[in-house]
Amino acid sequence: MTETGHSHGIGDPTPRNRLVIAFAITSSVFIVEVIGAIITGSLALLVDAAHMLTDVIGLAMAVTAAHLMNRPPTPKYTFGLQRTEVLGALAQAALLLGVGIFALVEGVRRLFEPPEIASGSLLFFGIVGLVANIASMLVLFSGRGRNLNMRAAFLEVVNDALGSVGVIASAILIAVFGWYQADAVAGVLIALLIIPRTLILLRASGRVLMESTPAGLDLEDVRRHILALPHVVAVHDLHATQVSTDLPTLTAHVVVDDTVTMEASAALLTSLQQCVSEHFAVSIEHSTFQIEPESHPGEHDTHA
Repeated sequence: MTETGHSHGIGDPTPRNRLVIAFAITSSVFIVEVIGAIITGSLALLVDAAHMLTDVIGLAMAVTAAHLMNRPPTPKYTFGLQRTEVLGALAQAALLLGVGIFALVEGVRRLFEPPEIASGSLLFFGIVGLVANIASMLVLFSGRGRNLNMRAAFLEVVNDALGSVGVIASAILIAVFGWYQADAVAGVLIALLIIPRTLILLRASGRVLMESTPAGLDLEDVRRHILALPHVVAVHDLHATQVSTDLPTLTAHVVVDDTVTMEASAALLTSLQQCVSEHFAVSIEHSTFQIEPESHPGEHDTHA
């Protein structure tokens, strides 16, 4: 019985310095927006400030997750702490969802009981928030697709920017038309922008935590390609999952005919590794194959 796999060093999957800069900018804007919400009495600004608070917490978690992700593997954590990426994203998404639901409920209430809003102050704080959010977006833009942790952080900043646009728009409508419900409408729109995106992020995080097959990888296609290799007569216990979004793994038991020599087995192993790392849309660099002779009284008689 032969079992093998490759070991891979874990690089720097998350640019921590970018997250720290975005955290510093967001924390500063949060303080400014809290002051602005108190001065103006604006729901849109209050919601955006609450959104900023979740972002401050979320980015702090993202920075922590980035630090933990970059720790090397240990005998206790053989893949390192890569999955903190997913846990951080899940926590950020849960916070955002709570803010979105609050904004939606409070916005609907204020449509019927709109308070008077100081439009000039509201406009000022909205512009300050938008400028800061754009700066954070530029900092995080290049790393947004690196993993779920960076995706969550970038998503929060984008949502903040959209919230600031809503604040600015409501300030202009109040100043020009005296339509105080504009503030509530902006709060509801911010909520409607937040909720769907957080649900998508929650689903993506849940898929990794539930060890689902990586998106874009068809295991039946993998099985067909393995079966097409010379001497392979069956494949069972074929599993693929993700430790983190940038670390997919695959394991399989490969049954070969009894004519396979040690040299042929080694060549087959190389072919198997190349097959899963090069042929499919999802490249599996960390694969483990157990090669079993057909006459071996193993599990291949009962397992798919």
